[in-house]
Amino acid sequence: MDDLFVARLMTSDLKTVTADTLVEDAADLMLDESIGSVVVVDDDGGLEGILTRTDFVAIVAGQKPKDQTPVSEYMTRDVLTAKAGDLVQDVADQMVEAGIHHMPVVNGDDKPIGMLSSSDLTAYLSTIEAAAA
Repeated sequence: MDDLFVARLMTSDLKTVTADTLVEDAADLMLDESIGSVVVVDDDGGLEGILTRTDFVAIVAGQKPKDQTPVSEYMTRDVLTAKAGDLVQDVADQMVEAGIHHMPVVNGDDKPIGMLSSSDLTAYLSTIEAAAA
């Protein structure tokens, strides 16, 4: 993994919402697409935050009406990001250190272009081990 770049493993079929999207709609999107997170973008496509499955634990615990609560109430605003040309090993180390499972991949304008998840890393490692066997 020392010479593997993020662009090779990231998911580029990125699902996004805006900060005023209702959490119920975000949850429906995540369930429909079988994904663990959505990236929150502004009107110009700039990164504003991320909403993950873990955030939904807080939503349920807070007992707020899901259909009236915007994503901005629960999204993480200080988002760690990667670039497509970053080394996977470096990004994986950052994800482990931060205890996160999803890292948006951004372009030079800091606009999201993909997502690297712990599932992507696990799948890659699985294929390496299968090839070595």
